[in-house]
Amino acid sequence: MATARHGGRDRVPPHPDVREVGLQQVLEALVDPVRRRIVTELHAAGADLSCGTIELPVGKSTATHHFHVLREAGLIRQYYVGTSRMNALRREEFDAVFPGLLDVVVGEPHRD
Repeated sequence: MATARHGGRDRVPPHPDVREVGLQQVLEALVDPVRRRIVTELHAAGADLSCGTIELPVGKSTATHHFHVLREAGLIRQYYVGTSRMNALRREEFDAVFPGLLDVVVGEPHRD
């Protein structure tokens, strides 16, 4: 994915290779109910969502922190469309490394 630039700054934050993320980091990201809610909402939407469309019981700064933790754990990909920061669940990549884990998180039966 090409990195978009605006005013000389990177507009797409760095994303880890999911194969290099440890299970401990993933579980620590998913232990928080706000982060599980973000993952569940992205899954339920079946589409990428902007940060502001996911209703969270925390302030903007805290929400930004939660999105950052999920991105660093390899669970979401973030990019910009205009001024909106979009979030995509990295389902296929994640399922290849941690099969069945996201099914448990979003409350779905395991897919074969």
